[in-house]
Amino acid sequence: MFLKTTNSTNDCFPKILLLFLLVLAFNGIKAQEVHSVSLKEALKLAKENNKKILRSQLEVTLSEQNIKERKELRLPDVQLSGMYSRITNITEFKGNGFLNGKEVTKAIPELYEVNSAFKMPIYAGNKINNAIKIANQESEIAKIKTEKVENDVELEVVANYLAIYKMMELQKIFEENIKEEKSRLREVQSLRKHGAVTKNEVIRAELQLSDRELNALTNSKNIKIALHDLKTLIQLPENEEIAIDTAANLDEMNGLDPYDFYLNKALNNEEMRIASQELNISKTELKLVKGNYLPTVHFFGNYGFYYPNYKFFPPNPYLYTLGQVGVEAAFDLSSLYKNKTKMDQANTKIKWQEMQSEILKDEIQDRLFKEHTQYQEILEKFVVVDKALDLADENYRIVKLKYMNQLVLITEMVDADNALLQAKYNKVATRLDAILKHYELLRTAGMLPQS
Repeated sequence: MFLKTTNSTNDCFPKILLLFLLVLAFNGIKAQEVHSVSLKEALKLAKENNKKILRSQLEVTLSEQNIKERKELRLPDVQLSGMYSRITNITEFKGNGFLNGKEVTKAIPELYEVNSAFKMPIYAGNKINNAIKIANQESEIAKIKTEKVENDVELEVVANYLAIYKMMELQKIFEENIKEEKSRLREVQSLRKHGAVTKNEVIRAELQLSDRELNALTNSKNIKIALHDLKTLIQLPENEEIAIDTAANLDEMNGLDPYDFYLNKALNNEEMRIASQELNISKTELKLVKGNYLPTVHFFGNYGFYYPNYKFFPPNPYLYTLGQVGVEAAFDLSSLYKNKTKMDQANTKIKWQEMQSEILKDEIQDRLFKEHTQYQEILEKFVVVDKALDLADENYRIVKLKYMNQLVLITEMVDADNALLQAKYNKVATRLDAILKHYELLRTAGMLPQS
């Protein structure tokens, strides 16, 4: 009986193991799901999911709620209060000496009071209106900052995407070159067997192949790191692999307009608009400080139920009501000598903000001029790198032919090979650099297309 049970268990074990392996395989397939994204799709996903953008949108919501809070300052303050207490009898000392002539008047021991009051501002030196105005200006800054964050993230996505694209193109060049190096190594080893070349040339060919394989390995790891960064930017799930769509069209350049065209746009970009709003806030804060010199006027009223009636003496044991309504005016005399420093501070802050705007304007002009010049330079490089690739390709063909005929050394072959690889990479990198620089130029000018 024992042996039968054991055999049954052994029969089930392979089935359980097979089921376990199938589950692992299924999870492995699911974990390796690859999401291929184009640049346009990456920008769309970042705008929808990036946490920096979502945080900036919450800041806009907070600023709008702040406006509502400031507007509620116009509403009346209403209070409802109640009180219950017990009191002692009233003791009077009517004699000439200390505590002489004691006379006690019996009091009603319990006191009840229910009272309501309201107070509504009529005029407060225009402070409430200015506070609402500042809240609106701060809300406008929050909206502009959201736009700025979106554009910053967009440029970050573009830079990351193009960097990956560039590394993937370099990886293709490395892989093609490795195939060529392996083929050359076999040829050199064959020549070595026939005594046509020295052992040093074989070693040099092996070193060249090893160097290319090492470069390809490092580049492939850098691609993985950059892809992970891109996945974080667009907030894809951690278990979802990502790849970029190299077949998609990246040529979004529309030529180069004159510098003044971009400058006129740049002077109204997000940074300049934020600086302008901050200057407006400083001016409104000055008006707020000036309000300290003005009186405040409130409309007020109260109404209550009281027991007993202590308006008379001795008190009457009756419930009574009493109401009051009127206008209250107040003026803080201390503001005449305490507010001067605040006024000076507000005026200094305006001057500081104006200077800050001028500094920012100069920085934007310098950055725009630099990017416009660099973009123009990259566009001019197109013809040069195309010609350089043709020359490097022809040079490689000639040197390779000479090398096969034992007319040049392996060092010249390696130099020609390196020059061709560099020329291939320069052609790809220059075009991708042009796209990135175009985005940077548009970003500074505040002209990034809305995805």
